[in-house]
Amino acid sequence: MSSSTMTIRLNTEDKELITAYAKTFGKSVSDFMREVALQRIESELDLKAWEEAKREFDNDPITYSAEEIAHKYR
Repeated sequence: MSSSTMTIRLNTEDKELITAYAKTFGKSVSDFMREVALQRIESELDLKAWEEAKREFDNDPITYSAEEIAHKYR
């Protein structure tokens, strides 16, 4: 897989904090920032999926057991 570079601007205190935190866990700053960014995206997508499912449930609160669903599609 090819890679590319991304640059972010940080104040000195934030840079030192991020660098120290990554080092504490034996990670490079690059690996740490990539993991954190991807985790944030995943969390927001999970939240959006939950909100959509909740809206659907609120509109139609009837639920079915796994057995009922299995029987329906036999």
